[in-house]
Amino acid sequence: MAMRLIELFKDEALVARIKKRLPYLFRLAELESSRAGRIGMEVGTLRERILVALLLYKFGEKNVETEIPITEPEVDLKLFGEPISIKTITGRHFGGVKIIWTVDAEKAREFRQSYYPSCDILLARINWGDIGGVYQIPLERQRNLFEKIGRDKYIKLPKPGTNPRGVEISGEALSELATDRRTNVIDIFWKKTEVAFNAYRRWLDYWKED
Repeated sequence: MAMRLIELFKDEALVARIKKRLPYLFRLAELESSRAGRIGMEVGTLRERILVALLLYKFGEKNVETEIPITEPEVDLKLFGEPISIKTITGRHFGGVKIIWTVDAEKAREFRQSYYPSCDILLARINWGDIGGVYQIPLERQRNLFEKIGRDKYIKLPKPGTNPRGVEISGEALSELATDRRTNVIDIFWKKTEVAFNAYRRWLDYWKED
């Protein structure tokens, strides 16, 4: 278990800041990645960066390693040397979250056969206009559930003939993990703030500089 990550959930002042700021920052991420009213896939990367920046803010840059080789598909960063996976989902209910991105059906099946949970998960569930939250899902709990329900129920493969771009932890498994009493949670009301946003403004300002 990433013991230091738990400190994020015990810091009352920071918890208050997360409740206040995270919906606004994720709203900016949506606007940044939108075109003609549709949110692009890059929003996931922006949300991940926001959460990584939160850890940098809390623990300091020297304690958060972000340059992780792509050969470690589940690990997004290391906190005091402990691997962490960052996931975000949107919706009232827990859907699945991607473990790896691939359109190759054979690679997806091979991954399922070799997969075993390897790190804590920091999960943000966005639920605009209602309650969602940020969750720290311990590695031990992931492994317990994985062994209890089996890999076929824990992991969801892409449906044949579709292009969903990846292998997921199933919605059933994620819901059970997130609602487990051993999972640390920050409940958040996801208020959608109206923001006067221009995606080109900062780039235009750079062009104007001498």
